[in-house]
Parts: sequence; C-alpha cells; structure tokens
Amino acid sequence: MGGSGMKIKNLGVGLNLFLLSICGLMTMQVQAQELKQFTLEDLNFGGKNYHNLSPKNRWYAWWGDQLVRQDAEKCLLVNPTTGKETLLFNLEDVNRAAKSGSDSKLFHSAFSTSFPYSKQPLALLANGSQQILYNFKTRQIEWRQSTEAAQAEEWCPASRSLAFVRQDNLYVTDGDGKTIQLTRDGSRQIVYGQSVHRDEFGISKGLFWNVTGDKLAFYRMDQSMVADYPQVDIFNRMATCKPDKYPMAGETSHKVTIGIYDLKTKQVVYLKAGDPTDRYFTNIAWGPDNATVYLFELNRDQNDCRLVSYDAATGEKLKELYRETDSRYVEPLHPIQFLPWDDSKFIMQSQKDGYNHLYLMSADGREIKQLTSGSWVVLDVLGFNPKAKAIVYTSNEISPIQTNSFMVNVNSGRKVRLGDATGWHTPSLSEGGQYLLDRYSAPDVPRNIDLISTSTAKTRRLFTADDPWKGYAVPEYTCGKIKADDGTTDLFYRMVKPVGFDPNRKYPTVVYVYGGPHAHNVDARWHYGSRSWETYMAQKGYLLFILDNRGSENRGKAFEQATFRQLGQAEMKDQMKGVEYLKTLPYVDQDRMGVHGWSFGGFMTISLMTNYPDVFKVGVAGGPVIDWKWYEVMYGERYMDTPQTNPEGYSKTSLLAKAKDLKGKLQIITGYNDPTVVPQHALSFIAECIKHGTQPDFFVYPGEPHNMRGHQSVHLHERITQYFEDYLKPLNQKK
Repeated sequence: MGGSGMKIKNLGVGLNLFLLSICGLMTMQVQAQELKQFTLEDLNFGGKNYHNLSPKNRWYAWWGDQLVRQDAEKCLLVNPTTGKETLLFNLEDVNRAAKSGSDSKLFHSAFSTSFPYSKQPLALLANGSQQILYNFKTRQIEWRQSTEAAQAEEWCPASRSLAFVRQDNLYVTDGDGKTIQLTRDGSRQIVYGQSVHRDEFGISKGLFWNVTGDKLAFYRMDQSMVADYPQVDIFNRMATCKPDKYPMAGETSHKVTIGIYDLKTKQVVYLKAGDPTDRYFTNIAWGPDNATVYLFELNRDQNDCRLVSYDAATGEKLKELYRETDSRYVEPLHPIQFLPWDDSKFIMQSQKDGYNHLYLMSADGREIKQLTSGSWVVLDVLGFNPKAKAIVYTSNEISPIQTNSFMVNVNSGRKVRLGDATGWHTPSLSEGGQYLLDRYSAPDVPRNIDLISTSTAKTRRLFTADDPWKGYAVPEYTCGKIKADDGTTDLFYRMVKPVGFDPNRKYPTVVYVYGGPHAHNVDARWHYGSRSWETYMAQKGYLLFILDNRGSENRGKAFEQATFRQLGQAEMKDQMKGVEYLKTLPYVDQDRMGVHGWSFGGFMTISLMTNYPDVFKVGVAGGPVIDWKWYEVMYGERYMDTPQTNPEGYSKTSLLAKAKDLKGKLQIITGYNDPTVVPQHALSFIAECIKHGTQPDFFVYPGEPHNMRGHQSVHLHERITQYFEDYLKPLNQKK
C-alpha cells in the first residue's frame, strides 16, 4: 500500500514538472513571438535597413595630439580631461570661404576632414574635384588644388604635392599646382603606382612619399608576360572579352621594379636591385634622412628574405642589413620603422622565434635586442611615444581571441596595458603619442569609444553605443575551445543556438567554415564576431557552429604552417574534431548536418562534403578553390610550393578527383567575373561531376567579382538560406 502511494506521489511530481516544463516552453515561445523578427534587409550589409541595426558610431581625427570629432556639418574639439566638445568650425563657414563667387555648396560633409599639420589651424577637405586647406582661425582658404578621379593617389602634407595614376600613367601635381606626367607607357601590361604582387606581403598601395615630400617612390609592374584569363563582359549587345592578367601557380609571373622621382631634379631613377624575375619587393620605407629607401626582397620560393637599403638619388644598392630564411616560408608584412628620437635605430617585426614580435635594430642591421616575446602575436605597431621613449602596439597576449593595446619602453622593456583588458580593440594613436583613441567591443558590448592618456593610462569614455538589437528575438552566442587533431593545440569555436532554444529538441546544424590563412572567425567582439547571417539562420531554427582550425591567423608560425604543401588536410581533421564535439551534444541532430563557406571556405565546404559524405548532408560552397594549380602565384606557392615541385600535394588537395564522391546536396555559387578564384575552378568541378553522374547545383552572379556587391548580397544570402531550408531542415524532422 505504501509502495503504491509512493508511485502515485512520484507520478504527480513528475506530471507537475512536465507541465511546468511545457508551460515554460510555451512562455518562451510566446515571448519569442512577441519580439521583433529580423529580415536580411536588417542583417545583411547590403540590406536597406542594415545601417539602422548596426551599432552607432562616431568619427574622429587627430590634430597632432588633439582629438577632433568629425560630424556631417561640423568638426568639434574634444577636451581630453572632461570630454567636453567645442566647435572648431562648421561646413557653412568652409563653403562660404571656398565658393569663389558660386552659390553652390562645394563641400557636403565634414566626415573625411583631416588635420595634416599639428601646429597649424588647417583642415584638409576634398570633394572629388578639388582639395583645400581651410584655416579655421581666420576662416579663410589658404590653399587649394584641383583633383580628378584617379586609379591611385597619394598626397604629401610637407610639399603639398599629389601623386596620382590616371589612364594607367603616373603624374605629380606639385604644391603650386603644376602637373608633370612621369610615364607614358602605362597600360594594362605596364602598371604604375598601384599595389603589386596581388596585394600579398602587406602591400596595399604603390605610391610612397618621403617625409619632406621632395622624393616619391613608386612601383612599376610589367605583366606583359603574364597569361590572360579570359573574363567575359555579357552586358553588351555582343558579349566582349575583358581579360585579367592572372599568374597561376607554377606559371610565368610579373616583374616589379621601384622608381624614385625627385621633385627638384624632375628626374626618375630606378633602384638597381638586379633582375626582378621571380622576385618580390615589399614593405617600402623611407629612412629618416629622406634619401635612403629600405625594402624587403624575397625569392619566389618565399623562403629567403633580405632587408636591403638603396640610395634614392642614384638607385645604387647600399647594404643588405638583415636576412631571414625558413625551411617553409618567410612572410614579411611590415616595413621597418625608425625611432623618432634616435635615427640610429629602427623597429623590425619578425616571427623568427615562432611568433610575430618586435626587434630593436641598429641602422647597420645589427640586432640590439628583442623587445617583445612570448607565445602570442604582435598584431600592429600603432606608433611611438617619443616623450616616454616607448612603442605603442596591439597584440593578443591576453587571449588568442582578443586584441589589446600596450606600450613598451624601448630602454627598460617595461610594459603597460592601455585600455580595457577585455574585448577586441581597434585603436589609433595621436601624432605625438600622448593619447590613444580606443574603439572596442566585447561579446556583450556593441561598441565603446575611449580616450586614453598614454602617460597615465587613465581612460575617459567618449561614447557608448546602445544595443541596436534590443526588442528583437536574438539567439544565444557562446564561445569555447576544443583540442585540435594533434591532441594538444587549443582551437576556439563560436556557437549560435536557435532562437527559443530548447535543449530537449534536436536541431539541424550548419558548420560555417573559412579555415584559411590570414583570417579568423572567432574573437571577443560583439556576439563573438558572429556574422549576421548566422543570426538569421538561428531565427529559422538552426544551430550554427564556427571553428578556427590550424592554418588560420594570429596563432604563431607552427599553427599556421601546419598546412604547408597540403592545404585543406589538417584543416579538415580539425573541423571533424569540431563535429565530434557536436555529436556529444544531445540537441544536435546528427542526421541533419550541413556546411557552408566562401572562397577558402568554399574549398573547405566541398572538401568536407566529399571526404565525409555521410556526415554532411547539405552544403553551399561560394567562390570555391577546386585545384590550387589554378590559383595565383604568390599565395598559392607560399603554402603549396609549385605544381612542379609538389605534384603529390597538388594531387592530394585537388577536388577534381573527389567529384565522384559527392552524395549530399551541394550548391556551388560564384561571381561570373571573379578575378580572385576564377570561374575555371567551379566549372571544372561541375564537368567532373557530369562525368561521374553526381549532381551539384550551380548558380552564378553575372558581372560580379569574388564577393557579391551591394543589394545583390541580400539576394545571395537568401539563396544560401533557402537551400538549407529546402534540403536540410526537412530531413528526418525530430522534436
């Protein structure tokens, strides 16, 4: 009798708990329904409402060590002690001074205003047809210069000279407005004054003024010997060929030289660096004497790097100051920087000890000492604090998923953190190094902006952005780590759980992947760096999982070089460790797992779909590399060597042989005029699938490059979403 009563009592308790669980779930669902739902117009960067749902921001510029806030119609000076703002000038005054008899408004925004002279009250404004220096004390225009649309341009405050490229040729307009044409053979074959070596090795421009503005260094790239890739322009009555110069791995590459133009002599000399065949020249820097040029020279194998100096007047080689070799590759990404208070010393960045760190070097190339060290990476040198004899830099020494700012004294090595110890920081340093403007976010912080004194490390909050997603149904974002396939290395992941998450349900799961060099997905920014598309998918009932495998950035040389000569192999093993972890979670539906990625991530998507066809049922691969022999020389050969020297690696990593192994539903998407991962990749894979009777789906964006621009990105992400809705969600629906 007692036993039966106990059973009935337990049954009642269980029933009550069950009813409470159902009520709680219903309450959660009702609350979720009451909250606003996102659309891709809200979440996607090409969306019509994206701006309103992004964290609010403020714009600032440095005037020496003084901070100026830029607004649409005015600029305001910020008091570093109180944070109080006072009007510096407004756009109405600028237009009144600049109109020259015209009633039209010449300048429409003050957002891009800069202050090139720390001790003069001059603001530089440009409108596309002219640039002016406005004196905000006298309210007069002190100088103006005509400008036109250019392929590249670089202005020098010291001489007020403008170097620019127009119709493929290089020009210089001096401070008095006189324009000189420096070249006449510019074309798509001969490229002047623009980024070379396909933006590798830290190269982002091709024009470099010395500080005094009387000499200009510039790149000249001869790519006449490089094969044309036959891109097609379909937007004509008859489609026309618009080829790209594309040097594929193992094929003939371009030749780069460096010219120096002297404004005083009106002459151009070229650095006598020797035969440029199969060599890379990068990280151009002017010495403090304004007469010496420094650059890193790299062989085509990218395993022998040399720092060399040249006489800018004669082009003669002066000295090889430093040499670094590696059995795999050396990748110079940063120019040297001389100490502002000591012309006999400079800072060099290298990862020769396994991590990117700062080294103090003498002007003759002798290493004086290593300034930073540890199992972490210096990410950027922001500048110097001459008063403190210190360097200000960012690093991930607090955590591999953070970026924080530090100042290190060159003499003592004493180090001070500047700013909050959490989050992801993108700071800028004042000209004299006295203040740091610190923009940062954290997983639960959309955006904060602080002003920090480098002398006291004291912080003043200038701006806090509200959560723009308040009132919306927002998923849960978490971050954790697992071990890599090597059993020892930590890998960081982000998980985005479905809106209204119920741990008793099983959810379709999508692995979003990139996995390649010079990129990462998981960091300590807002929502752990989650892409907005993940939120959109979580709103539709998917669980998203994102893992940074070995080979991705900012974890040191061994971490990145684990993929050498066999791209995709270690990366897949690490991603499958992530899948193993997912399979331990009761709410992950192992029968409904998908994968999506773009570019290197597209390569990874197809790699995972074809190597693990019973795991991934649905995939969407955007702009995928299929065979590395069709990728460009600099990037491809750094990680894979050439097809001639590494035939086994190229064969092993090619996805052409895997076309026969496709089992699940795969959609391949590409820009029809992709100049980065050319359409030959996707088309060749499809041709192999046809041979073997496998059935991928294919979609192209006519006229689009590697990434879809503007509102087409909304269309793209709706297409990606719909593919998972059609083929992953319906499979074996489980409650």
